[in-house]
Amino acid sequence: MGKYKVPDLYRAPFPLYTVRVHRDTGLVITAGGGGASKTGIKNGVHFLRVELVEGQFSASLAHSFDTDPRATMNLALGDNVIAAGQDTSCQLLRFRECSDKPEAKPPGKGGGDGRGAHRRKIQAGSDSTPGTHDDSPQITVETLGEVQTDFSPDGLQKCVQFSVDHSLLVTGGADGHVRVWEFPAMKKKLDFKAHDGEIEDLDIIQDSKQIVTVGRDFKCCVWQNDQLATALRWNENMPNIPEKMYRYQACRFAKVEDQPDALRLYTVQIPHKRDRKPPPCYLTKWDGSNFLPLLTRPCGNEVISCLAVSDSGTFLGLGMVTGSVAIYISFSLQKLYYVQEAHGIVVTGLAFLPDTKQGLKILGDNEAAMLSVAVDSRCKMHVLPSRRTFPVWLVLLLCALMVIFVILLLQHAFPGLI
Repeated sequence: MGKYKVPDLYRAPFPLYTVRVHRDTGLVITAGGGGASKTGIKNGVHFLRVELVEGQFSASLAHSFDTDPRATMNLALGDNVIAAGQDTSCQLLRFRECSDKPEAKPPGKGGGDGRGAHRRKIQAGSDSTPGTHDDSPQITVETLGEVQTDFSPDGLQKCVQFSVDHSLLVTGGADGHVRVWEFPAMKKKLDFKAHDGEIEDLDIIQDSKQIVTVGRDFKCCVWQNDQLATALRWNENMPNIPEKMYRYQACRFAKVEDQPDALRLYTVQIPHKRDRKPPPCYLTKWDGSNFLPLLTRPCGNEVISCLAVSDSGTFLGLGMVTGSVAIYISFSLQKLYYVQEAHGIVVTGLAFLPDTKQGLKILGDNEAAMLSVAVDSRCKMHVLPSRRTFPVWLVLLLCALMVIFVILLLQHAFPGLI
């Protein structure tokens, strides 16, 4: 752990703000852009195919979808639908993989060279390689529509999540409102003010009955429909921390590996003010049924920008404003992996490979892998190799052999002692 170089998995032609992994296909979907300003920086959604080849991860650009003039700042996946937060709106995109390939025209006809009918495989961070044909399915993207999700003067959709059954879409805006939409009809079901000021993050519980929101007003709230169920207080048992010294930055629900019916909530607390000697940030684990804090631990002095959890609920990923990336084990909130300044600037999105057939195929023999993206336009892969374990009988055998060796050594050194 420490400051070492993590190779780029992919480098986009624009700043990246969000990343997700499609559960069924294993496609990595990342998005961003330069916004509406006329800087020449494009806005788009990129679809990447990731492979593990001889122990090394590689990515190729499968499809690029132009979203000019707006950059995608956040997105959620519901089956094959992308809910992309762009300025004050949420744009809905459906993507499909098509196995049909157009037939190549022979050279000399229609001005073609015989290669135009095939998409060339584009390696991450490089130009296309002539003559290299990609036989993987092509991706098509269609726009389903969009809805306005924020009405503040400097409007911005800050976060978006699908419910587990994809029947609801929940958005949070800079105006402090949570809006719940029936999907796919996109009929507004709920609209309520959850926070004074921007909503930083939100998540929806698995049965879609409760929503947790995090705001810049120092509050983390649990909502039953549009009614406040409870407000979380992470520092109740930490008397040395004043009430408004920290604010919540992120929240995520997660499974409990050995308890199928249990649920945990994880939150990140960061200092409200920047000091020359910054105080530590904190991770808190909550009981998902009664929302009582179970464990709180400091997690370094670098300000945390984003949080992710693995499918199994075993691992937590943290991205920092400084560009650093860390992975913690959820049971004890202990750090397992850390790379200082993996990116050159703030980490904007994290996503673990899913525990699905395609996800495990990409993962290989590793225990977990997490993608990170940042404003530096880079997408990187962070890997936790499988931890080697020894069977109990082997440990006992080694202990017995060690005891016998010590006895023989003492008998040789001190004859007649034993």
